[in-house]
Amino acid sequence: MPASISNYRIVPMDEHQAAEICEWRYDPPYNIYGWLPWEQMKALEVEFGSPTLRQEQYVAVMDEENELTGFAQYFPMVGVTRLGLGMHPERCGHGTGSDFVRAIAEEARRRHPQNEIDLEVLTWNQRAIRAYKAAGFELTDTYERQTPDGRKPFHCMVYRPEQQNRVL
Repeated sequence: MPASISNYRIVPMDEHQAAEICEWRYDPPYNIYGWLPWEQMKALEVEFGSPTLRQEQYVAVMDEENELTGFAQYFPMVGVTRLGLGMHPERCGHGTGSDFVRAIAEEARRRHPQNEIDLEVLTWNQRAIRAYKAAGFELTDTYERQTPDGRKPFHCMVYRPEQQNRVL
């Protein structure tokens, strides 16, 4: 395991962290990754606003100073753990994304070692795609799927760290 992974700790997401994540604001075009206000998330019990979903699928990612760096969702599918993740907007674009993503993927592997680990990313999000490739993900498919703003093209990427050196 690379030493840089130890810079991040994966912990259960608590309500305080969930509320903080709802306050994050991303610059366009990344602003589509924002969340509803926390009180609305709780009232609707959507995503990590649901205590059950938060406990079963969501984690907070903490840095070496115990600051909230990001979050991850481990979405269970048959034979697959699908990742959803987000990094604090002030930390995006500073070259730490691959270590952040690798820590999340390795936790998924630890939780369900038999599962394939994948994620979906909008095809225009080259910043994220670079980080995912550097973390050991490989592009395996491209397709359109429904979003709140209509049908959009996505890449599916699968975690294959054993091939990472050949990809870079």
